[in-house]
Amino acid sequence: MKRLFIFLGIIAVIGLTAAKLLSNKEATEKKVYIPEADPKVGVKTARAEMRELSQETAFLGSFAPNRKVEIRPQAGGEIIRLNITEGQAIGAGQQIAKLDDDQLRFQVEALQVTLEGYQNDLKRYEVLVKGDAVPAVNLERTQLSIRSTQAQIKQLNKQIANTNIVAPFSGIVTSKLVEKGSVVSLGTPMAEITDISSLKLVVNIPEKSVNHFRPGQTIDVRTEVYPGKSFKGKVTMISAEGDEAHNYPVEITVQNSKDNPLKAGMYGSIANSSGMKGETLTVPRQAIMGSAKQPQLYVVENGKAALRDVQIGLTTNDYYEITKGLKYNDVVVTSGQINLQNGTSVIAQ
Repeated sequence: MKRLFIFLGIIAVIGLTAAKLLSNKEATEKKVYIPEADPKVGVKTARAEMRELSQETAFLGSFAPNRKVEIRPQAGGEIIRLNITEGQAIGAGQQIAKLDDDQLRFQVEALQVTLEGYQNDLKRYEVLVKGDAVPAVNLERTQLSIRSTQAQIKQLNKQIANTNIVAPFSGIVTSKLVEKGSVVSLGTPMAEITDISSLKLVVNIPEKSVNHFRPGQTIDVRTEVYPGKSFKGKVTMISAEGDEAHNYPVEITVQNSKDNPLKAGMYGSIANSSGMKGETLTVPRQAIMGSAKQPQLYVVENGKAALRDVQIGLTTNDYYEITKGLKYNDVVVTSGQINLQNGTSVIAQ
């Protein structure tokens, strides 16, 4: 009888243990996360819509002077007058410097004496030749000597004129490289003159936009120096050759202003607008993925994301024109693409 009670006790303990283990298993299974078979990814969406686009692209460049020249003398000698200082405004034809020309003038005087002697000889030979007193060859030699001497005098007078250094155009003296008393030789840099009565804004335009510009076109130019102020510029040059990055220099000439003066080296920007006639199919810029050559986007179809290749046209700051691969009112994903694959279930948030 005692053994029966012991056996029943063991059976009861085993039963209680099994019931406890089963209960613990059910509680543990309730705590374990079981993922859904087809989870939905939250995304933001927008519809492909028809709208009129106007493309405006800003290009940044820097101002270059209208003209800049380094003054180099065409004669040598000591500077006996120097009439410029850095930053000085100078007019066209105004004297910059004067070189010592005494030696040249002495040579001219000597040649003029020689010329006078030849001319006297010529008069005598003309009389003698008529009377056959001397050969005619003497007359010819004297005439040639006169012409040679006159040519030498002209050459020296030209050298004397070159000792007077003048400004080739109006501008600002931006550099003075010599002082009074300096001895310069032919071609020695003396000064630099910069003309900023008008300036040239040089901007590098990418290949896809360069055809939007044409010579003579009027463009508004803005600067950071004068915010809210615009300057009227005119396209004066479009380069026929681009750089390795397929950018083409475009030159826009701007007349300087006394009220808002510009300086060479300042930054300037232009905004080029090109409008489209009629409406075109567009999507927000955020919808486009991939490169400009192979753009893609996700379209929501029956609750799933479908990756689709498209072709883009005109672009603005907010929208892309879609020329192929999409229909009006298609729903496209604008945010959350990083979590998507082709066929992923999505839910719009």
